[in-house]
Amino acid sequence: MATQMNWDLSSYFPEFAGPEMRQFKEALVGDLAWLLEEAQALAPLDAQNAGQWEELFTRAEEVGTRLGHWASYTGCLASVDAANEAYAREESELDLARASYTKVEVEMRRALRQAGDEVFAGLLARPALEGCGHYLKSLRQEAQWSMPPAEERLAADLGVDGIQAWGRLYDTLSGKLEFDMEFPEGRRQRLPISQRRALMADPDRRVRQAAFVAGNAAWHQVEDVAAAALNAIAGTRLTLNPRRQVPHFLDVALFQSSISRATLDAMLEAVRRQAELPRRALRLKARAMGLGGISWYDLEAPLPFPHTRTIPWEEAKALVERAFSRAYPSLGAFTRDLYEARWIEWEPRAGKRPGGFCTSSPLSGESRIFMTYRDTLHDLRTLAHEAGHAFHQHTMRQLRTWAREYPMTLAETASTFGELVLAEGLLAEGKASELARARLLDMEAGNACAYLLDIPMRFEFEQRFYEERGQGPVSVSRLKELMVQAQRQVFGEVLEKGEEDPYFWASKLHFYITGVTFYNFPYTFGFLLSRGLFSRFLAEGVAFLPRYEEFLRLTGSGTAEEVACQALGCDLETPAFWEEAIQSLEEPLRRLEELLPRVLPGQV
Repeated sequence: MATQMNWDLSSYFPEFAGPEMRQFKEALVGDLAWLLEEAQALAPLDAQNAGQWEELFTRAEEVGTRLGHWASYTGCLASVDAANEAYAREESELDLARASYTKVEVEMRRALRQAGDEVFAGLLARPALEGCGHYLKSLRQEAQWSMPPAEERLAADLGVDGIQAWGRLYDTLSGKLEFDMEFPEGRRQRLPISQRRALMADPDRRVRQAAFVAGNAAWHQVEDVAAAALNAIAGTRLTLNPRRQVPHFLDVALFQSSISRATLDAMLEAVRRQAELPRRALRLKARAMGLGGISWYDLEAPLPFPHTRTIPWEEAKALVERAFSRAYPSLGAFTRDLYEARWIEWEPRAGKRPGGFCTSSPLSGESRIFMTYRDTLHDLRTLAHEAGHAFHQHTMRQLRTWAREYPMTLAETASTFGELVLAEGLLAEGKASELARARLLDMEAGNACAYLLDIPMRFEFEQRFYEERGQGPVSVSRLKELMVQAQRQVFGEVLEKGEEDPYFWASKLHFYITGVTFYNFPYTFGFLLSRGLFSRFLAEGVAFLPRYEEFLRLTGSGTAEEVACQALGCDLETPAFWEEAIQSLEEPLRRLEELLPRVLPGQV
């Protein structure tokens, strides 16, 4: 039986496991084997063999492009139907191919590790590698953190049935997990865990609390498996790091994010200094709800506005397109094309994995958006967020694959810029009432809480977890303690005691992503950098947009600091930039505080 899907994946392959797909995979696997054999036969890079390595690098880029196409397709299928055994087998096959490509990367790093500056500069100057400079410089830097090639090849093989298998186990677990939801009117329904987050953003606090309690009861049943997966993923990294001479576990996250430790420290220092601003937004929410403080399940809830209504899917699409078109016509036109091409999987359905993402094929240049739409303003924002990612890929589609390899820090800039464009476009509607404006300003306040409290809290938890995991496996009870401690530290007294979420380490899939470590602080980075970009947009109008699109095209061609300096002329290694970006939230929060007494009389 065919899996039900909203999106059209036929441009990847006409059918899953059809003749075209089989031929594609056979050719790819054969080319990977040939590429590895050729790479292993070459001596490290020098002036005499630079031409041979030039050819090998260009072939590796082409093979990696095809591998990325297969990976994007497989990820789409497995996310829609986590229980499908054929898709699970495909993921395992993909992991084997990825391991082969990792071995090719081992040889490419070997080539660059001992190459002198003059020889390396000569390689970069070769015409066939034009536009690959930043990628190859990063590969050369990574080569300094590598084990001998034989050990790296072994690590790649073991990873298929090790760290990656633990990640696949968690994906399967979360995709199949269900919880027993009891609605306020007494109706009971067994729901996939992917639908829990939307229920925890429901206007009715009783619905939110029921989803929170029932969801955690479900995670309690599988807590040992989740903890084993989390410990195994972190343990693998911590075992390999010293063998690769990586000084600290955060160094890998910084390298993957293409930022310096000084930048991370400056950003986190600014966030801690300015923590009272997002806490103020939460206190406002608590007062509006008639509460002394908030519970974890209140974080994503809208304020108790009158006449709260749902936003059906077709209306949501129209709202996003209209808002984009009003503020940023090119983004609006792209979004309209995205709808018409059926690039979005949105429908709530059993078997879907939780969360949302945008994936792109480096071969076709097309993107696909995965989400579970539940008719809420939060879901509307998710659509704009993921459309921002897709537009980022769209602006880079003419660049070679290695020039499109941008870090998560800059990826999240484009997505949160999309959210800001949505809010600006909706606020600019002539018919927007005070109530409508208050709802949108509430969404901005919610963003402040998410990116300046929730995301930093995840970082604090994960950092402490890795510190303790270095001494041995961390128990379920300790994981819960660490999570509660992090929540208390970051949210402060506005989060009621006893109302934390001790199972957030289990329910948040970001902790289980095996390809990227510390999948958290880049969101705060992107949010604040996007506010800097958006401030320029508001000041300069549409004249700024060509510069913004040039910024997007540059994101694979330099470090985050280099790209930001070129686009904004700012220094990310000092807290001043970050504090200024955070302070830009003061104005929308002040406007919300002024509006609420009029739209919620007697409550604020």
